[in-house]
Amino acid sequence: MEQRPQAARLLGPAEVRGLAEQLGLRPTKKLGQNFVHDPNTVRRIVDTSEVGPEDVVLEVGPGIGSLTLALLSAAGSVTAVEVDSALAERLPGTVAEHAPALVDNLRVLCADALRLTAEEASAGNGPPTALVANLPYNVAVPVVLHLLAELPSLRHGLVMVQSEVADRMAAGPGGRSYGAPSAKSAWFASVRRAGAVSRNVFWPVPNVDSGLVAFTRRDPPSEVPRDRVFAVVEAAFAQRRKTLRSALAGWAGSPARAEELLRAAGIDPAARGEQLSIAEFASVAAAAEQR
Repeated sequence: MEQRPQAARLLGPAEVRGLAEQLGLRPTKKLGQNFVHDPNTVRRIVDTSEVGPEDVVLEVGPGIGSLTLALLSAAGSVTAVEVDSALAERLPGTVAEHAPALVDNLRVLCADALRLTAEEASAGNGPPTALVANLPYNVAVPVVLHLLAELPSLRHGLVMVQSEVADRMAAGPGGRSYGAPSAKSAWFASVRRAGAVSRNVFWPVPNVDSGLVAFTRRDPPSEVPRDRVFAVVEAAFAQRRKTLRSALAGWAGSPARAEELLRAAGIDPAARGEQLSIAEFASVAAAAEQR
């Protein structure tokens, strides 16, 4: 892979703590603020993400800037979205100190990623082509799904999330971890686990391990509107211990109607949601559209 000629000086443990002290920052669980302080881990994340000079990277939650600096060394540009105004204001200065030749390639937005629009994300650096982020476990899935829906320009990405969340996002039908996040993620992209990350590379140290999840955009498995397919997914997993005939009764209007639609889609009404692929969920939604 082609490399940028400039390289940023990455942050170590002392620098991460020093920046936090300058900001008067006490990391909060509410915002999921656990900052990576190990340069080798940051390099591994960027290498695994496979971003290159052709990419406009969207980074959600850059925090103090550990990952941002490494991304700027590999990507064409970085648009960093940070909800904490103090962190957002400080980030350009940190980049100017550690990678002065790359500071013009950074754009910082003080915004909530769950409300980010395509217009906001694309202004300045252009439409993002890759998502790379360290995401808090409580918003990881909603953020990824929102950004994939809002930004069709995103072609690939890598996110670091709680290990259990990584399992759920990348799971295939039939497994214990497979659920609504798995099925919805599969609507947009091919998703896979891409490695583990020890809790010891963070400050403060979280009480869980993390995992890397990689995705590559693909065409949706159906032309049925996404919201209608997702309504079937949500109904199926709201009562995942029940057969689909029972679980989809509320969505369909009655158990008998649910069975009719399932049979029309070629699916056994006695099956459970965890057995269906996203394409099969789309077939159920399509049957409802046609009847």
